[in-house]
Amino acid sequence: MKCIVGLGNPGKKYAKTRHNIGFMILDELVKQNHWSLEQTKFRGIYTIEHVNGEKILLLKPQTFMNLSGESLVQFMNFFDLEADDILVVYDDLDLPPGKIRLRKKGGHGGHNGIRNIIDHLGTKEFNRLRVGVGRPDGPVSVVDYVLGTFTKQEQDAVSESIEAAVKACEAWMTQPFNEVMNDFNAM
Repeated sequence: MKCIVGLGNPGKKYAKTRHNIGFMILDELVKQNHWSLEQTKFRGIYTIEHVNGEKILLLKPQTFMNLSGESLVQFMNFFDLEADDILVVYDDLDLPPGKIRLRKKGGHGGHNGIRNIIDHLGTKEFNRLRVGVGRPDGPVSVVDYVLGTFTKQEQDAVSESIEAAVKACEAWMTQPFNEVMNDFNAM
């Protein structure tokens, strides 16, 4: 069993913001595979699918970003998932728009959603798919930046990163994480 968790904030107000790239990627994954993401429980929206005999769980926590770990740990406990069974998809300021990076472990890098997940899981060792959103130019605060929408100039790069992230998620459904990490980090 594998679980892909897209991070973001619930509600239309946040739908197209940089902080919601994890939600955008899960939505695109669901769309491309003709799945439905509409079950609600565990303070999240989820679905259970099957790929090549493997049970695949998709989760979008609805706790707001900074409390993502609360939803995820409830979900993991119910489905008896280990940290190695999850892939967390989220925005990263240290990567430019259009870039993705996969990692097996690491710190939170100032990302409050990841910080909360680390706190709730009690480990920094879980699979991650970081999606670049870049850093703000000028006097814009980080909070205002990540809660802002992508510029027209960023749209092509963002579309490329969403597509690459969807492909990485699909690859992980059938391959070991190290192989997926090696393939996609080389891009």
